[in-house]
Amino acid sequence: MAGERDARGVRGLRGGRLALCTVVVLCATGLLGGTATAAQRAPAPSPPPDGGARHLDEVRKEIEGLYRAAERATDAYNAAEEQVQLQQKKIVELARTIVAAQGRLAVLKRQAGALASAQYRAGGIPPEAKLVLNADPEAFLANADLVRKGQQAVKGVIGQLTHLKSDLDGYAQDASHRWEQLEADRQKKDAARKQINDKIDAAKALESRLAAKEKDRLRKLEDEQALLTQQKWLDSGALRDIRGKATEQGKKAISYATSQIGKDYVWGAVGPNTFDCSGLTLRAWQAAGRTIPRTSQEQWRQLPRVPLKEMRPGDLVIYFSDASHVGMYLGDGAIVHAPRPGRQVTITGAGSMPILGVVRPDGERTG
Repeated sequence: MAGERDARGVRGLRGGRLALCTVVVLCATGLLGGTATAAQRAPAPSPPPDGGARHLDEVRKEIEGLYRAAERATDAYNAAEEQVQLQQKKIVELARTIVAAQGRLAVLKRQAGALASAQYRAGGIPPEAKLVLNADPEAFLANADLVRKGQQAVKGVIGQLTHLKSDLDGYAQDASHRWEQLEADRQKKDAARKQINDKIDAAKALESRLAAKEKDRLRKLEDEQALLTQQKWLDSGALRDIRGKATEQGKKAISYATSQIGKDYVWGAVGPNTFDCSGLTLRAWQAAGRTIPRTSQEQWRQLPRVPLKEMRPGDLVIYFSDASHVGMYLGDGAIVHAPRPGRQVTITGAGSMPILGVVRPDGERTG
């Protein structure tokens, strides 16, 4: 794509140069909104001249569908992965709690044993009887206090033993449940990984059967479709009221994201050499000092949402009804994103895919 080749030229942009170079790239690709002239607008793709072109467009749609299915499965995979990590952490915490409880139990058992030994050395005479048989009134009163304290100590040890044994039974049951849940989550994770790999492999196999010229035409078809969708978005006036300015953190996130332009998309990758779509936005905002959720779906669910007209550079644009794709808004109607396997991190139109909504990593939740 011409836009991608031009986009590589803006690698490593910093500060004020970013806005200027972004405009240059967008003008070259026809993605710039607002002040763009009619001459800068991208023409709609021409109708397929022959059956071969129609077949290639069908291939494009099939490949796109396979990659979209893989992105949907990615959410299930990442959710299972998070649960696996959570269960593993809980099991470790339980193990430490059980070890500490077992240590306490050993101490209580020694105390109970000492009390039993003391009673044995006293000849097994109940403390109450020894109290009654004492002829010394002062000793009687002193012994009464000792007996009371001794009885309380025995009851306390027995009560603690009973409570601790009950706790240990509960810990054991909880640990057993956690292990079962861990295994179930691992199976979900493996199933999701297989589905993802199957979809990606099928898409790659479909594309690999194309001749070199057809692959070039396929990429051109993808670009034309993106430009057509972008133009419709611009024509709707969506960009007209967007005037937001990037925060300092937003500028840092943009600087990181744009410096990755040209790096390959790899499913599940979070840098530094390859990225998937949410891996890129995750690392960009980490570089800006903000920790955000790993997946596009969780970014959509957890981050503060803002109206499209209030969008500003650095915000994340979430795509498709299932929130399965994400890009970072740069301004002037453009985003930087990691598109799909076989493609590289690039700049494209913010309206080149169906927009679900916008979230703000450096915003505050209002509800």
